[in-house]
Amino acid sequence: MGITRIASLKANADIMQATAAYARVAITLADGFISCWDEKYRSNLVRPETYINNYINETWSPLLQTPPFPEYTSGHSVISNAAAIVLTDIFGDNFAYIDSVEVEYGLPVRSYNSFSEAAAEASISRLYGGIHYRPAIFNGMEQGKKIGQLIVTNVVTHPSAMSLNK
Repeated sequence: MGITRIASLKANADIMQATAAYARVAITLADGFISCWDEKYRSNLVRPETYINNYINETWSPLLQTPPFPEYTSGHSVISNAAAIVLTDIFGDNFAYIDSVEVEYGLPVRSYNSFSEAAAEASISRLYGGIHYRPAIFNGMEQGKKIGQLIVTNVVTHPSAMSLNK
């Protein structure tokens, strides 16, 4: 939702446009979480830390804290890619922005040339952090893109608020 705020401000969205953007992204995130967690508990795949500790190195730990729920699919991959599709529909492709949402938590400011670039980075970070396998990331990215496209196709707001990219 923080990226929606950043994009709305940068695009100088009026109240109707900003409200539509927040609504569409919120619906996207809700559907993405439902879809992802449905699959997580259907697949019930163990995390890399569990596998590595049991079969390779009992003292290994990932860079990121291992979440207490199944591994497949990657929530960050699903959510980020679903939101990227919807945000691109609203604000346009190649919408460059500076993400300062996580600064208050000690993370640096990040610059992106598009929402899809940011989504790809968020997705692969889960592999580098040691909490996901590649299939969870890449399949999660595809899952998210499908959810985003479903929202773009089916969630309609007031015509004056539909797109800031035209």
